[in-house]
Amino acid sequence: MYLTRRQREVFEFITNFIETHGYSPSLEEVAKGLDLSSLATVHKHLTNLAEKGLIRRHWNRGRGIEIINDLAAPRLVQMDLDACYAIPIRGTVAAGQPLDVSEDDFGDRLSVPADLVRNAENTFVLRVRGDSMIEEGIQEGDFIICERRTDARNGQVVVALVGGYETTVKYFYREGDQVRLQPANPYMAPIYVRATDVAVQGVVIGLVRKYAV
Repeated sequence: MYLTRRQREVFEFITNFIETHGYSPSLEEVAKGLDLSSLATVHKHLTNLAEKGLIRRHWNRGRGIEIINDLAAPRLVQMDLDACYAIPIRGTVAAGQPLDVSEDDFGDRLSVPADLVRNAENTFVLRVRGDSMIEEGIQEGDFIICERRTDARNGQVVVALVGGYETTVKYFYREGDQVRLQPANPYMAPIYVRATDVAVQGVVIGLVRKYAV
């Protein structure tokens, strides 16, 4: 199971809070404890954790977060490094304003753990430039693992081609005859584009980060 860095932090904060206090935190306490910018961001992360079967939310309670998979956290960091795919790096994508796709890395490959890949032939990697997705745990220089798709559900992180030549990575929301490409950075504004001018190229399914030594 793949969790972003921020989703893992939220899950671990909730787990530790319950162990310490004997009851679950409120959305405000999660936001304050993790220095998140808004309750909407907390709600989004909790929804993702619920969809992945890690928590259950009781909407009729003020503190209605229940951990339903106590073994999830240890499993999140276990990877079989011997079982990897060599996934092609297709270039650079903007986590900021859209920019022209760069293929300076074309031909290189990145070893990706097999448990992050459902179909290697339908998977590609992009290097991230910019910081508009930092609250989703996507940082400058990261490699995002993408599954090729031509459509996406609202709230998914996508690689989108805007206007036929500029590519960006953002949350995807279809709103009538337009698409909102939403950053995960409180200091950046969303991008609104006519739906006909946006082409989903892939959905982000994982992330690899290399640290300088």
